[in-house]
Amino acid sequence: MRDALHDIVEEFAGTPRDLRLMLLLEFANALPPLPDHLVQDHDRMEAVEECQAPVFLAVDVGPDAVRLYFDAPPESPTTRGFASVLHQGLDGATPEEVLATPNDFFLSMGLEELVTPLRMRGRAGMLARVKRRVAGGAERTSRETS
Repeated sequence: MRDALHDIVEEFAGTPRDLRLMLLLEFANALPPLPDHLVQDHDRMEAVEECQAPVFLAVDVGPDAVRLYFDAPPESPTTRGFASVLHQGLDGATPEEVLATPNDFFLSMGLEELVTPLRMRGRAGMLARVKRRVAGGAERTSRETS
């Protein structure tokens, strides 16, 4: 697991249960706004159907770095918080680091005690969509350089 994401997981795991929700809300407030090119072309973003809230993501895959963009409503702070965890933990990672991220890494964060199983399914859906986009982009990049 990438160091930045590992540090976030450890931060959650080391935070007392009654303070984890506050920590997740801090992450929600730290989710960066969309860049202008995605605000103007929101259709470029993919809906995360597994989420109850209207969450959208875009992934730019380069040979050395993956850029992640999330649009999650402020009215869904736990979903927005997890999007921010993914952004802070994986934005700028190599494609290999993203693809090596364990599909269930978020279980080590102790969030299942705070959010419903349906919302946990949404977390898994976000990561799965990111990884699918990265795998597709990595395939295109390797074909383009062959």
